[in-house]
Amino acid sequence: MRRPPLTALVPRPVRHLAAHELTLWRDLARWAARRGPRDVGEGDVAAPYAPAQSATMYGLLFVAVAETVAFAVVIPWPWLHVLMLVIDLWSCWFVLALHASCVVRPHVLKADGSLRLRYGALLDVTVPASRVAALRTDRAYPDARLGAVTASGTADLPVGGMTTLTVDLTEPLTYTKPLGTRAEARAFRFHAENAPRIARTRSDRPSPETPPHGARIPEGSQTRAAETSPGPIS
Repeated sequence: MRRPPLTALVPRPVRHLAAHELTLWRDLARWAARRGPRDVGEGDVAAPYAPAQSATMYGLLFVAVAETVAFAVVIPWPWLHVLMLVIDLWSCWFVLALHASCVVRPHVLKADGSLRLRYGALLDVTVPASRVAALRTDRAYPDARLGAVTASGTADLPVGGMTTLTVDLTEPLTYTKPLGTRAEARAFRFHAENAPRIARTRSDRPSPETPPHGARIPEGSQTRAAETSPGPIS
């Protein structure tokens, strides 16, 4: 009798979390070495989002470090002291590594007009140029989990509780959420520090002449350029 493969024995969320952990180690090393963002080629425009969460992430890191020191002092039982030390040290590492991953994995407007939407090692969605009906600046404050889809079919990628860009699609796009489940969205809302520049650059790039088979371009799908000047890329 053949034994089932290991992937069948390990739940999908656990496999995805393990893969995220390995990616976080690599991204933390890249961030510490100051090697710049991943997968941003010639002609691409990076759209950073990490600065919007810097204060929150470093605040969490401070709390985790303070908690580690406090428990080391007040816990009298050696076995519990070791257990809490391991958990607290992992918490400190995770907060720092996740933020580093967000720094080195910005959103990317590709040279061909496609979009790569990311949140660190947790989420990576590629929107082909032929699926982009409109890209516009649109500040919103969605109360949603990362990658969650609203009733209207919009997937939210908030950072610091905020999004600044919305990309409408010519047809629904299926993507993988952080824990490995699949979802379908008709639009994505995400945050970028240089949102006006991204909107304007996308409008200046030619769109495919014809949409995919069966797709319908909504009325008014021309991408609108922002009127304000672009902010610096950080």
